[in-house]
Amino acid sequence: MPTSLHKTRKIISKKRGGEVTALHAKSRDSKRLRMAHARDLRLEKLANVRSKKEEPIVDRIQYFQNHLKERDVFQLELSEVQTLIYNFVHQYDEEFNEVKKARRPGRAATAREDLLKRKIDALEEEYEKGFLIPDVFDEDQGKKLFGYEGSWAYIATISWSKVSKAGKISKGDIPSKGIL
Repeated sequence: MPTSLHKTRKIISKKRGGEVTALHAKSRDSKRLRMAHARDLRLEKLANVRSKKEEPIVDRIQYFQNHLKERDVFQLELSEVQTLIYNFVHQYDEEFNEVKKARRPGRAATAREDLLKRKIDALEEEYEKGFLIPDVFDEDQGKKLFGYEGSWAYIATISWSKVSKAGKISKGDIPSKGIL
């Protein structure tokens, strides 16, 4: 995909009759190149932030998709889903305990330890209220989840459910603002 810097450089080189080798530091063309470069950096930064926000949603989908593919089924029972959710919520426990043991007594918690603790607490709190998962209780939705290939656009076709720790299942919405 051509960037705005690439396009701007191409336009300037056509205007100058070939390759752009020397520009005055304060010329209009050099200003256009700087502006195009700044725009590319800004767009790249925004894309990185967006992908980082979407990462927990994609991880959650892939976790349940992998389990469906391992078992070669399209739908799951509530007890199995609750076991999967419990495993998903506590996936960071071992790493958290290792980081905690590595810290010397009396020292403040490391940034990694704080991050893992916040992640674990947020996942446990969400599980108490209702853990958002792709709908694996319906066979048609399970087939859609089975066919998920990793694109963000495909997520809109998958329906979502909330499963609480008490076993209550309710309809969920597509997480547009990220999960964690």
